[in-house]
Amino acid sequence: MEAYRDSIILLFIFIYMLLCIGVGVWALKKTKSTKDFFMAGKSLGAWVTAFAVFSTTLSGFGFVGGPGLVYSMGMSSFWMVVVAIMGFNVSFSLLAKRLRLFADIGNFVSLPDVAFKRYGSNATRVWLALAIIIGVIGYLATQILAMSIVLTDILNASHYFGHVSLMMSMLIACSILVFYSVTGGMIASVYTDMVQGGIMIVAAVLVFVTVVFTFDNGLLEMNQIVYQDDHEAIGPWGTLGMFGSLSWLLLFGLGGAGQPHVITKMMMNKRLRDAKHILPVTISGYVFSALLWIGIGLAMRALVLSGMHQPLASPDQAASQFLQHYAHPVLAGIVFAGLFAAIMSTAEAFLNIGTAAIMHDIPKAFGYKIKKQLTVARITTVVLTILAAIFAIKSGDLIAMIGAMSWGIFAAAVVPVVTLGFNWKRATATAANVAIASSLLVHFTIKWQHWGMPYAIDAGAFTLILSLTIFIVISLLSKQQKLDPDVERVMDL
Repeated sequence: MEAYRDSIILLFIFIYMLLCIGVGVWALKKTKSTKDFFMAGKSLGAWVTAFAVFSTTLSGFGFVGGPGLVYSMGMSSFWMVVVAIMGFNVSFSLLAKRLRLFADIGNFVSLPDVAFKRYGSNATRVWLALAIIIGVIGYLATQILAMSIVLTDILNASHYFGHVSLMMSMLIACSILVFYSVTGGMIASVYTDMVQGGIMIVAAVLVFVTVVFTFDNGLLEMNQIVYQDDHEAIGPWGTLGMFGSLSWLLLFGLGGAGQPHVITKMMMNKRLRDAKHILPVTISGYVFSALLWIGIGLAMRALVLSGMHQPLASPDQAASQFLQHYAHPVLAGIVFAGLFAAIMSTAEAFLNIGTAAIMHDIPKAFGYKIKKQLTVARITTVVLTILAAIFAIKSGDLIAMIGAMSWGIFAAAVVPVVTLGFNWKRATATAANVAIASSLLVHFTIKWQHWGMPYAIDAGAFTLILSLTIFIVISLLSKQQKLDPDVERVMDL
């Protein structure tokens, strides 16, 4: 079977590509309105919603960027992946029922729609939509880059193809993504999440077992090899250090409740009572799938340091290199297919919320209604994909670091306004607008001026603290707003 390793992997990927086309065509028949395109008709069952939530959180960020981060930073990455479980608990405790109830009191298709209902301000709708668009471009870039890097490694390892450049792989990835997203919308995304989520849970466990048996003495030997090279990498804080790791605890714990691509799915489930079933399934799926993130990164660093594998051109190659050379070819093929499905459905989720912000939220805030909304929505997804691909090419960062930047943008803009504001009647529209605007200004100033944060503290964590402080202080200093009666009833529950 080893002689046919590349053929087996390619076969699974080819089957997956056909599956994408099939799901897209099926979802095209189901998608008859913008409500279907953006909100999957608010008809999702508990299992579909649960798998969609944890799959969207991991995707290319976790399955490609995560191992790359462990490979380059060691245990620092644990603070990013483990505390995300805390983020799920915060999100569901504060938002799951409330967002679903808000979705019932209006014909909402986006998070800015709900924010407008809460604050009664079109300015809040516009600022939140702008933050979502900016975050989407960065986060979508991670998905495109992850798929392109993996596809490049696979095609170049096969004897069926000559040298395939990263640009060519990116073109292939974007073409498939555009077809999948334009035809299916959110319906295609969530049902693909259901299938690939189940695949990745099983596959991640099997890959972790493969990791353990890569060395005679398993994880102990891997830890010793990495420790001998850099004892900080295998320590509790990794190479990032204590303050940097703790800043990730804040950003990925509390900040998890500010990810619009995740919390929007809480508006889509069919029954309000499903929330209590969705959370445990989401956390369980995430925990098992995260084994792939942790195991592969550690194994590849040990393999390279021990001389058993040549050095990687980029840490982001850790996942694809391990699967191609050390996993059973059938398992590798399944994981690659599942990975592409995860990337595809997550990228579609980002395109969905970004498209809604551009062609629904901002025009609506200015009193303009776009005609032929479904057609315009599909055109907008193409434009967003192109912009994200350009950003992916120009950024030059690791996949996980681009993802962390976008996560920070979402967290600083959404956590105060939505997570806190939907649970605190004293919050005002002025506070929401200033918090979002200041978070974007500060985040981009730090990023583009290349200002280094002291003690490796993450810029997103700093911006989140700043926006929360601004939001609370201005709300307390502002005159309390009179709430819409429907909003007040929801907040009293």
